[in-house]
Amino acid sequence: MSSRKGNPPNTGKTPFYEGLNKKKKNRGPSADTFESDYYEDDFQDAYEGKSTSKKPVEARKAYQGKGKPASSTVKTENKPSHTVRGKKVVERSGGFERMDQKPRYDRSLDAYRSEPKCGVFGACGGCQLQHLTYEGQLKYKQKKIEQLMGAFGKVSPIIGMENPEHYRNKVHATFSYDKRGKIVAGIYEEDSHRVIPITNCLIQDKRANGIIQTILGLMPSFKMTPYDEDYDTGFLRHVLIRTGHVTGEVMVVIVGGNPIMPSKNNFVKALVKAHPEISTVVFNVNNRRTSMVLGAYEKVLYGKGYIEDVLCGTTFRISPKSFYQINSVQTEKLYDKAMEYAALTGTENVLDAYCGIGTIGLIASKKAGEVIGVELNKDAVKDAVANAKLNSIANTQFYQGDAGDFMLEMAAENETLDVVFMDPPRSGSDDNFLSALVKLGPKRVVYVSCGPETLARDVRYLTLNGYSVKAIQPYDMFPWTEHVEAIILMTRSGSGEKK
Repeated sequence: MSSRKGNPPNTGKTPFYEGLNKKKKNRGPSADTFESDYYEDDFQDAYEGKSTSKKPVEARKAYQGKGKPASSTVKTENKPSHTVRGKKVVERSGGFERMDQKPRYDRSLDAYRSEPKCGVFGACGGCQLQHLTYEGQLKYKQKKIEQLMGAFGKVSPIIGMENPEHYRNKVHATFSYDKRGKIVAGIYEEDSHRVIPITNCLIQDKRANGIIQTILGLMPSFKMTPYDEDYDTGFLRHVLIRTGHVTGEVMVVIVGGNPIMPSKNNFVKALVKAHPEISTVVFNVNNRRTSMVLGAYEKVLYGKGYIEDVLCGTTFRISPKSFYQINSVQTEKLYDKAMEYAALTGTENVLDAYCGIGTIGLIASKKAGEVIGVELNKDAVKDAVANAKLNSIANTQFYQGDAGDFMLEMAAENETLDVVFMDPPRSGSDDNFLSALVKLGPKRVVYVSCGPETLARDVRYLTLNGYSVKAIQPYDMFPWTEHVEAIILMTRSGSGEKK
């Protein structure tokens, strides 16, 4: 949080940034906790993210610049410091330990205050900016990026959405009892383990909203009760729904607290009858005391067990655990810009770091000589290989491992790279990766970031080690939340590269 002293001017209104980044307890899946065993949290849009090895609370403290540093526990009192747009930051191996994230108080945003559309705004924690008009939200996010990144170059105007509602193609609901003993579905209230009932979330896919309510209605008929983690009783823990923006396919994942699903065949028949748009139903078992949504065991109950969607003309297979950007409309724009920045001509050797299921790398392969994807999660790598085959793409290779180690091996073997795409989790990259990148020295680096604080830290490191920033373009991937995405083009100094 900001370290500025004193209070904002008394305007008679609550400051525009009310409620941002409130500290929460580790109480299970919600706005700021991990949604699966995949690298899907570090990304933390207001609902989820890519993941980190840290526990949720510790990771959040590091993200906010409190507690332990994000990537090191070394004391920082005597470390060199720098100032970026008035923010004092502490250097860490050429990068930064932390950086204040909240924009300075700006009275002008009070003019954009509006009545929240959602009845549970302020309780569920999924959206933080519903008290601002959409225009005001974009101004807030533009200022946030400018304050963090403006020292490195001109920040282009943020690209927003024409229709900033119901954009989430991935939705999950938690089930519990209310005080009257009635079964409810929703997400956890801030600072509690109480489920806030949600019937029509404004950022979730409309089809997902309807399916969740149907499941809620079917539960009594099939003697299906919410799972209680404390007493290991009941059955239904979560429902995860994924939708294809272009294909229209819908996946429903039933997450049980035990492997015995009541009347599963009849339940699935009733659900599909009510929602014929459902393409597949998967049963997942998670009986651990954890904030993760998905467990290890899965069984396909209906359909093929995955859905497909099309992004930038490329088809992707999406399984329950696949990482896939949750805003398909904005992702298409973001990836188009990434290809523009890469300026591929058909001969380049390209690395897609933190590649996930291969989205950026496979799209880039159409204009590159060879693309190598590196991802730490082995299941994501399997998806990437399957997606290459699905699209009959032969000039890509995907490897499971640490991207930094992989690049150091490439440098040791005197191999070269022309372009590196990097789309790390919200915690950003690390010293190992950044030092390997500098050593390998690609001409162009296209950095896609969902964490502007760690982006500023990583970019500072690269600018101190031979790279210059050529373009900064923010995108609003998560309307109504405080989060903002940005894509950065960097070129190696002396490479002769131009934007």
